[in-house]
Amino acid sequence: MNDRPITGDLNAGLAGLRVLVTAGAGGIGLAIAEELLAHGARLVICDVDDAALDAFRKAHPQATAVRADVSDEAEVDAMFAAVDKALGGLDALINNAGIAGPTGAVEDLDPAAWRRCIDIGLTGQFLCARRAVPMLKAAGGGSIVSMSSAAGKHGYAYRTPYSAAKFGVIGLTQSLAKELGPANIRVNAILPGIVEGPRMEGVIRDRAAQTGVSYAEMEATYLNRISLRHMVTQHDVATTVAFLLSRAGRNISGQSLAVDGNVETL
Repeated sequence: MNDRPITGDLNAGLAGLRVLVTAGAGGIGLAIAEELLAHGARLVICDVDDAALDAFRKAHPQATAVRADVSDEAEVDAMFAAVDKALGGLDALINNAGIAGPTGAVEDLDPAAWRRCIDIGLTGQFLCARRAVPMLKAAGGGSIVSMSSAAGKHGYAYRTPYSAAKFGVIGLTQSLAKELGPANIRVNAILPGIVEGPRMEGVIRDRAAQTGVSYAEMEATYLNRISLRHMVTQHDVATTVAFLLSRAGRNISGQSLAVDGNVETL
C-alpha cells in the first residue's frame, strides 16, 4: 500500500483507471460516467436504451458503450468480453443498473413485475460482480461500488419490490467486502435519497395517484422527510463515487454511504 499522505487533489488516482459503469447512458449512471471521464478514467458503459447509447457515443467517443441487460447472463458475459477488449482489464465496477419497479399494495403486485425489479436491481449486480471479481484480482485489487437507495434502509410502503432489492444490495455489499478484502478489493454501497430528475418525478406522481393526493402535496411530503429539506442531484452521487475510487477512499470498504440530505423516513 502507498502510505504517502494524500494532499491536494482528493480524486488523485482516477486518471487511467479502467471502469465499467452499468446503466451509464442516462440519469445517475451518466453523471458518474462523465465525472470519471473528466478525471481521466477509461470507461466502458452499458445500457438498454439505444437512443441514449447513441447519444453517449457521440458525446464521449473516447469511451466504449455497449448494449447489455444486466439481468441476462449471456449479455453480461458479452459485456465483459467487450470490457476486456476495450480496456485490457478492470480496476472498478460501478453496479448502477436498476429500475423503479411497480407501485402498489402488496396484494395487487404482479409477480412478474416483482421478479423484473429484483432481477435487474439485485441479481444483475451479482451477475456483474461474479464476472468483475476475477478481473479485479488480476489487476491486484480494485473497487466495486453498488447503488442501493434510502429505500435500502427504510421500509417503503407501496414500493416493496424496489425496497427489497435495495436492502439486498446492502447485504451483497457487506458480504463481498468481507470476502474480497484480502484480495485488496474494496466494496461499498451508495444510498441516494430523493434525486432530482424525471425518474423521481415519476415516483412522486405514481405515489400521489396511489394515495389520492396531488403531485404538489406528495412532493412536499417527500421533502419534509429530508432533514436538509431539498433533493440531492445526480452530481452529488457521482462525486461520491469518484471519491470512493480515488486514493482518498483507499481504506473505505463495507460501507453503505447515504447521499440523501438525511432522509428520515420514506
